[in-house]
Amino acid sequence: MKTVVSISLGKDALDYDFKTEFLGQQFRVVRIGTNNDVKRAKKLLREWQTKANVIGLGRVREHYSVGTRNFIQKNTRSLEQCVSQVPVTTGATLRGILHEWAIRHTQIEQGNFFNNSRVLFFNGVANYKAAAVLNEYTDNLHFADSVLQLGVPKFITSLSGLELYAAGTHPLNKWSSPHVLSPKVVALKEWNRFIVKKAAQKADVIAAAYEEIEDFSLEELGGKTLLTSTISQERLDRLKMKGVNMVVDMCPQLFDTTVGINVIEAMILAALDKKPGELTQDDYLEILTSLDTEPRILYPAGYKRLNRFAFVIHPLSQQYLSRAKPLDLVAKFSPPSVMDTVEKAMAYAPPFVYSHVSGIKSPTGDEAEGWLITVGGTPKEIMAHSPEFTYRRLLAAARMAKRLGAQIMGLGAFTKVVGDAGVTVAKRAPLPITTGNSYSASGALWAANEATKRLGLVKVSKQGKVQGKAMVVGATGAIGSVCARLLAKAVLEIHLVAPETAKLLALKETILKETPDAKVHLATSADSDKGLSDMDMIVTATSGAGKKILDIMKVKPGCVITDVARPLDIPASDVAKRPDVLVIESGEIELPGDVKMKDIGLPPNVAFACLAETIVLALEGQFENFTVGRNIEWEKVKEIYKLGLKHGMKLAAISGVNGVYSDEDIEKVKALALKKRAALKKKEDTKVVKMKKPKAVKNKAAI
Repeated sequence: MKTVVSISLGKDALDYDFKTEFLGQQFRVVRIGTNNDVKRAKKLLREWQTKANVIGLGRVREHYSVGTRNFIQKNTRSLEQCVSQVPVTTGATLRGILHEWAIRHTQIEQGNFFNNSRVLFFNGVANYKAAAVLNEYTDNLHFADSVLQLGVPKFITSLSGLELYAAGTHPLNKWSSPHVLSPKVVALKEWNRFIVKKAAQKADVIAAAYEEIEDFSLEELGGKTLLTSTISQERLDRLKMKGVNMVVDMCPQLFDTTVGINVIEAMILAALDKKPGELTQDDYLEILTSLDTEPRILYPAGYKRLNRFAFVIHPLSQQYLSRAKPLDLVAKFSPPSVMDTVEKAMAYAPPFVYSHVSGIKSPTGDEAEGWLITVGGTPKEIMAHSPEFTYRRLLAAARMAKRLGAQIMGLGAFTKVVGDAGVTVAKRAPLPITTGNSYSASGALWAANEATKRLGLVKVSKQGKVQGKAMVVGATGAIGSVCARLLAKAVLEIHLVAPETAKLLALKETILKETPDAKVHLATSADSDKGLSDMDMIVTATSGAGKKILDIMKVKPGCVITDVARPLDIPASDVAKRPDVLVIESGEIELPGDVKMKDIGLPPNVAFACLAETIVLALEGQFENFTVGRNIEWEKVKEIYKLGLKHGMKLAAISGVNGVYSDEDIEKVKALALKKRAALKKKEDTKVVKMKKPKAVKNKAAI
């Protein structure tokens, strides 16, 4: 039987002594903690070198490599030199392999998990290799070495900075204890600890030994991912109480007792009768493969994953600006010209966070949090400037989103209309971009279909085809074109309206290739289309910024109008004129969970479809440029709809300019529509009768 002992500067409360089989051989494995007593550790090392085959050193400062330079820890070397008869190891080589493997394994297993994560390292120089791997997925790295080791209240924020720090501070090690290098003044240590705790609250991932965060509470660890090693069940239970979402244990659990990486490497050396440095990378590869193990991903309280998004919003009119403090006072007591000036000035304002969004929870267990970032331009101001003007503000918002840790950013309202509809922004932005138009198109027709069914004035075949006519105003736009293609499959006859004649002709060709039996009619304006009064469904998806796009007085009683445009194409004043027409504000989406978000003009837990698309992609961990440009991909419309259902998205209550439509409201619209239809039919019948009635003969003698 071979004996491996780990002499640790850690707590003796964690000591163990057990027997096991490893790599086909019998082992006795012993751990002895010295509670940071270096003299006792040296004494134990001298004693056990006559009893053990290999000795491991635990909780010591390892020799490390940062960049192209190697650094030797003098105090650790003095401990190693106490042993001359048997091999001694800190587990550094195996630790480097396991750390990198754990990170890559998690990124694959969890799907883009570390993308743009805010990672806090307690000891960057000792974990440089792990940091270099994480840097492939995120630039948001923060190293607490300077705070905890030197008392400098500033974090290192790059690998290059860490390399300079390591080179400059390494000589200080000769004056420090081998266990920790930190300020000795209690007040200063407590202040630095406070700074690190504040940084932990903002981090998504914390890379630290368990002992380093043992005194952290729910406030610092709640919702975090911990990148660490040697996590026993007892420790996992404690982390559960502190609200940790996920633990990536870089040390595989090979035995019933949880052992450190230095112990595993010592056992490998003992089994192969080799010294440190004699094992090749192929040896480690063969051994790890034969053990059939992998890094552990643990969920203290069950599966949880928290992904992050950002979404850009802007005021839709001057009235939106006048609602915000202190501009409400300016609007109330100053002439209109002052607010005109404010509106122009706000277009130049830098982006700012309007609201933090939390509480979004999918039935899958995935969660999402995010930030609504405001750029100040109204549609009037956005359209008055060049696209490059808006691009610069959107890119500033994207940089802000990246610093916050967002993994994808959505463009709302007019920010996705400007220029090339997100293509340029997606190319330049430091994180993936989506306009949300795929889900906007899907949500619009989802809402239109549901509203039509609830109104019950149009028959639907057994195959689900609406036995009526539909019109799309703004049919050549990004959302309008997809709505047109979808509606062509769902209704008997479709009318496409847009001012671009050539684009309309091309869209008709596309539709007929996809749906050969479709009946397609084209017009350059809704009022010029003679069929306006026959439409059962109308979708408006223009970028007219409040311009009148159709005469609502010509619309058929009982027609369902879905207004996808922002600002709305159909103003409240027009809606009020036709209580017999159901005008709904596109397809808003009800989000899963108990959502905390500032008012965006919608009921609680409800979001615009474009915002919902960003959230769905975040929940799925699908961080890519999803919907950009004016040509929306057909497959993506279907994909986002299915992903939405997977993550618990529902069509929100159907609402209009005056709020949510109740069943009574819809019945009232239906009753008024039927009454008006009856009146129109009576009027038409009377007209027909008059046309058929023979003229009276005045002179009977002429017969």
